[in-house]
Amino acid sequence: MNVVLDSQPAEPGRENEDFAAAAPGAAVLLDGAGVAGAETGCTHGIAWFSSTLGGLLLGAITAQSTRPLTACLADSIRAVRSLHEDTCDLTYRASPTSTVLAVRVTAGALEYLVLGDSTLLLADADGKTNAITDQRLDEVGRQLRGPVDALPTGSPQHAAALAEYRDALTGHRNRPGGFWIAGPDPQAAQHALTGAVPLESLTSVSLLSDGATRLVDSFELSTWPQTLAVLSASGPAELIRRVREAEAGDSEGRRWPRGKTHDDATALHWVLP
Repeated sequence: MNVVLDSQPAEPGRENEDFAAAAPGAAVLLDGAGVAGAETGCTHGIAWFSSTLGGLLLGAITAQSTRPLTACLADSIRAVRSLHEDTCDLTYRASPTSTVLAVRVTAGALEYLVLGDSTLLLADADGKTNAITDQRLDEVGRQLRGPVDALPTGSPQHAAALAEYRDALTGHRNRPGGFWIAGPDPQAAQHALTGAVPLESLTSVSLLSDGATRLVDSFELSTWPQTLAVLSASGPAELIRRVREAEAGDSEGRRWPRGKTHDDATALHWVLP
């Protein structure tokens, strides 16, 4: 496998809640989340949740190559739950959650699973790109985040509005008409976006957390083909460097309103044979 990966926390010295890894013929990326400024009810924390779930999922999709990706994810969520349900409050509103991207090569095809607002970027032999993202979280968020976007990022007022927004968002989590994300309930796996693409039609697949896609979907400074060009020529570290450069030029979120000035950013670029 020809895989290049880079992952950087939102701030130096801060715990990175993203997780990405690859194994022969498979890769996963998870972006952990909680509620801003709130306790999680979990003694282990968000980074532990995303990395533990990610490691178990990667093992499951490689060891059980014929088991559907949704079933592998449900099994992995169930396994993580068993690891901490006796010590942590998994009914707590801010219990750790995570987006999930998973891809696996099998029977001449690339199978994929997308849950939450991370992005799977597929490139074909003609140079075309196909970005697959679960839009449900963003659709709910747009209805709720007006008060947050009206305030300078990092200000006390912004922090208070952000906490209220995240709290309201949990009321729409893992329920019909809302959005679905990996958490304590394995049933969320059945609501993931899934599909398969002929392997011979692809030249690369990239797994990107929303902290790494800001140039395209938040700042509108780049396109998916341009993002692919950076990944192919210079790698994930250069993509994240460009994101950080743009963020630094708008630290208060005046031009691009957002919850955090910087976010954990992870990109995994897999060049297919």
